[in-house]
Amino acid sequence: MAFVNYVTKNLAVKIVYYGPGLSGKTTNLRYIYSKLDPDSRADLICLETDTERTIFFDLLPVKAGLIGDFKVHFQLMTVPGQVFYEASRKSVLKGADGIVFVADSQVPLLDANLENFDGLRRNLLEHNIDLNFIPLVFQYNKRDLDNLIPVETFNNLLNPRRLPYIESAAIYGQGVIETLKEISKLAVPVVREKIFGKKREGVRPEEKEKKEAEKIEVVEPVPKKEVELVTEPERSPLRLTKIKFKSQKDIEEELEKLAKEFTANSKD
Repeated sequence: MAFVNYVTKNLAVKIVYYGPGLSGKTTNLRYIYSKLDPDSRADLICLETDTERTIFFDLLPVKAGLIGDFKVHFQLMTVPGQVFYEASRKSVLKGADGIVFVADSQVPLLDANLENFDGLRRNLLEHNIDLNFIPLVFQYNKRDLDNLIPVETFNNLLNPRRLPYIESAAIYGQGVIETLKEISKLAVPVVREKIFGKKREGVRPEEKEKKEAEKIEVVEPVPKKEVELVTEPERSPLRLTKIKFKSQKDIEEELEKLAKEFTANSKD
């Protein structure tokens, strides 16, 4: 559930990027970070273990327009892809307003994608959330490589409801911003209805509300035909805040604290 502060009129919408290890979840956040105006995003926050490896989540708060008089901010988070961090992935999913499932398109990773998607379903049920009733977008990543799983296969196995999906090569920026906009367009109306009671159907919103999920100002991603000519996208210097923890309870408390602090302290 989104965090809302009625005093500061800030609303934090939580979007979780979920998928197998090394599928491109953190690459998505890093690309978004590099392409957003510095005034529109804060530091990238990473939780770590003593081994200095980021395994729990990356969080990137992004300013994203208005719902009525309330300033909307996205909190973009990733989960660890490794299955042995299941408890941590479950913690990050708590209170999610939307999910981006980042699938690795390489044929040998098909089973890993299916296993992770099944884990997503189970972990959401632990929070009493049915996967069929939460905004969900699929990103079929690494489409710049060879030996790929066909999109039709992905849709048949992961996405039989034919929810929005994006073909991407996140390391080059292809499909990254499109994915963020797709999940924004799905999640913001749901949050608006839950928090403010504004129905998604039967009500014609004002023009500013129609575009509320598209107010993320970014440069255009690399066209698909140019992907093979690009080695690495330009990146802004990464303002990274690292937080270490000791227990699962610490993780859950840190997640909630960050969300609350963000809605309380966000500025125009």
